[in-house]
Amino acid sequence: MIVDLHNHTKLCNHAEGEIDEYIEKAIESGTKYFGLSDHAPMDFDPKYRMGFEDMSKYENDVLKAKEKYKDKIEILLAYEVDYLKGHMDKKVLNAKVDYLIGSVHFIDEWGFDNPEFIGNYEDQDIDEIWQKYFNAIEDMANSKLFNIVGHLDLIKVFKFMPNKSITELAKNALIAIKKADMTLELNVAGYRKPVKEAYPSLELLTLAFDLDIPITFSSDAHKPAQVALYNDEIISMAKSVGYTQCVYYRNKKKYFIDF
Repeated sequence: MIVDLHNHTKLCNHAEGEIDEYIEKAIESGTKYFGLSDHAPMDFDPKYRMGFEDMSKYENDVLKAKEKYKDKIEILLAYEVDYLKGHMDKKVLNAKVDYLIGSVHFIDEWGFDNPEFIGNYEDQDIDEIWQKYFNAIEDMANSKLFNIVGHLDLIKVFKFMPNKSITELAKNALIAIKKADMTLELNVAGYRKPVKEAYPSLELLTLAFDLDIPITFSSDAHKPAQVALYNDEIISMAKSVGYTQCVYYRNKKKYFIDF
């Protein structure tokens, strides 16, 4: 990946390895723009994110790495923010970063992608779950708080698939993403999960291309060895739809680069 904007650090409590290890793997893989976008703090689900008291350390550590590696790679500072009404904090939303990734990991405060709570799928209508998820993505886009959409169809992680057309379920969300001038990440973490495919699926990526929504690339690495995994697969997928450029951000400004 020439651009890789979604990666974590051990401050989130469910990743491992040092920042230098992630960056060195990115350099070795030929990445030119590498973003660290760890899980932002909030007053909900603290087990899987940094605390507010960690923000300064996180930002300073990334900026130190940016300076250290400036002759080899451009390091970008960001947060992955959970879109969850009533729990997003201005300290995060107003942080001086290169971009913010907006992600939906909760439906009505249910952590649907957490294996601890997988049993909840059995008690609900699968089509309703999917629609609620994409409604939340649409709301997130309409908030205009974020630059990048994190793992668009994360709801498929455990392969509980809807009966309804996925493109119909997601269409309004993608239209909102286009109107909000957001970028869609192609996230390879899905290859490491039960669903065994990228986020988003080929059919949703095709719809995004038809809507002229720009893309970027993400390892979503939680350990250094995951950086740039499935690079060939994700580049091939993007090209098969018709994409030839991807996006990176610097100080919230969007830049396009050929891949």
